[in-house]
Parts: sequence; structure tokens; C-alpha cells
Amino acid sequence: MILIGQYDSPFVRRVAVALRLYRMDYEHRAWSVFGDAEALAQFNPLRRVPTLVCDDGTALLESGAILDWLDEQVGPEQALIAASGAPRRDTLRICALASGLADKAVSLVYERVIHERATPVWVERCRAQVGGVLDVLEAARDARSRWWFGERLTHADVIVGCVLRFVREAHPDVFDAARWPVLAAHAEACEALPEFKAAVQPFHVAPPKG
Repeated sequence: MILIGQYDSPFVRRVAVALRLYRMDYEHRAWSVFGDAEALAQFNPLRRVPTLVCDDGTALLESGAILDWLDEQVGPEQALIAASGAPRRDTLRICALASGLADKAVSLVYERVIHERATPVWVERCRAQVGGVLDVLEAARDARSRWWFGERLTHADVIVGCVLRFVREAHPDVFDAARWPVLAAHAEACEALPEFKAAVQPFHVAPPKG
């Protein structure tokens, strides 16, 4: 398998961490959606990451769809999400919140770096959304529990950990550890895992040329 995308993307990183937790071998191509757009287009016409190229050449798109396929490969006993019922629904809810948070954090980066402007109304809206989701996640995370839903790591833990690193690096003025101490502790617990340490890249974004 080939995983395309840079690890400073929370979406790419969550797939990489899952692959490592599942002990699945893969080749990593740290392509940029701007600098390597044409190479990426050979596998994904949307020129987006993550893209996972399977051994048979099939290209899987979007982190949620990729993880769904990976879960199927390892089976329900190993999958980082319950097969059905309330536990699955609850995990998907946290994943959706964290994914939406990542989208807004990325939008703020584009507004600042790619568009080379800062529209006050849009920036304020995105920052309010980011803060609101962090408030909800902080309240939802039981500080007494090792992981989000107990002793077993799930996709919820992984994406929240990945997103928190992205927010803290891309927007250091946004995340306040004093305001969200439980999330700060969760981020530290995730980053201490070898699977997270093996899939890390300092945040960097270069605007497209031309």
C-alpha cells in the first residue's frame, strides 16, 4: 500500500497512525497538494490527501472511507471502532466533531497563507467554531478514563490527538491548555505512543506558485 500526503495534515496522520496500530506495512509518499498536484492527480483527480493506493492499484479517498476499509481488513476484533450500536455511534460522533474542527483549522490556514488575506467575519466565524468544538470535546472527555471510551484506543482518540497537534502548531494563539486541560492531557498521551511518534512532521505550508 501507498499512503500519499504529508504527516502535518491531521487527516493523513490519522490514517498513518491507524496503519501502524494495525501493523500494516505501507510506503509513504509525502506529497504536497500544491507542489505535487500533478503527481497526485494520477491517483486522485481531486488532488487531495490522504489518498491510499491499495496493492491492486485501487485508490481510496478521504480518511473516513480509508479507515472504514482498513477496519474491514483487520476485522471487528482489532478494529478501532465497535461494529455496531451505541459504542460505534458515539465514536463516530467524536470523530465527526474532530474532523469538522480540523476542516475549520485548515480553512484558517488557507485564509492566512494561501489567500494572503484575512476576512474578519470569516476568521471570527472559524475561530468561534474551533473554540466551540474544543469546549464540547473537553466536556465529553472523562479525565478519569485512560482513553476516550475506556481502556481501549479508538479512532476517536486518534483523530482528536492528530487534530490537537495541528491546531496547536498551525494556530498557537488559538489553543489554550488552561482552558482545555483535559484535551491537553489527551494530546500528550497520544503523542507518547510510538505509533504517533513514527508519523510526525512539523507543520509547514507553502503557498502555490504562480
